[in-house]
Amino acid sequence: MLLTTLAGLGFGLSLIVAIGAQNAYVLRQGLRREHVLAVVIVCAASDAILILVGVAGFGALIRTLPWLLAVVRIVGAAFLLGYAMLATRRALLPRPLDTSVVGTAATLAQVLATTAALTWLNPHVYLDTVVFLGSVAAAHGDERWYFGLGAVLGSVVWFTALGFGARLLRPIFSRPVSWRILDIGIAVIMTVIAVSLLLGIGT
Repeated sequence: MLLTTLAGLGFGLSLIVAIGAQNAYVLRQGLRREHVLAVVIVCAASDAILILVGVAGFGALIRTLPWLLAVVRIVGAAFLLGYAMLATRRALLPRPLDTSVVGTAATLAQVLATTAALTWLNPHVYLDTVVFLGSVAAAHGDERWYFGLGAVLGSVVWFTALGFGARLLRPIFSRPVSWRILDIGIAVIMTVIAVSLLLGIGT
């Protein structure tokens, strides 16, 4: 049981610890110290739901509905491209530096909506957690739920560390150029992911 849980923890971390749109946003909110707890909760809770759905066996169902993933790819790509444009605008337009919150503060509703969109409109999330992780969990038979629990714990640990640990990088981001570089990086990441989603339609 313990070994299965640890296996799920390691596997979950291997899937989630990567440079992506969701992690980039969590990092930025952590640096801004803006609704960090809410962002961490939404990301971890969303992952938990998707992981448990995958462990329950819904991955097989999604594989039978390729049109659904195609729709999510298109909608997700459009959202990511839009967010990439906003990040590019932040990087290029001059603005005064506020070391506590750089740029205009977003409302809790705006942050929650963006976090949810970056999570649920990303088809890679479904492929990784519902299909891939669900398939691996199924190989553990009756202990698959312990495997899923481990993956959920990995998600909670990662998003908590990323969101609240980002403040350790604040000295670096006390300079406006650092925020410009971060926004440019976010724009590039989201554009690349959007393009990859569109190229993947029909494959």
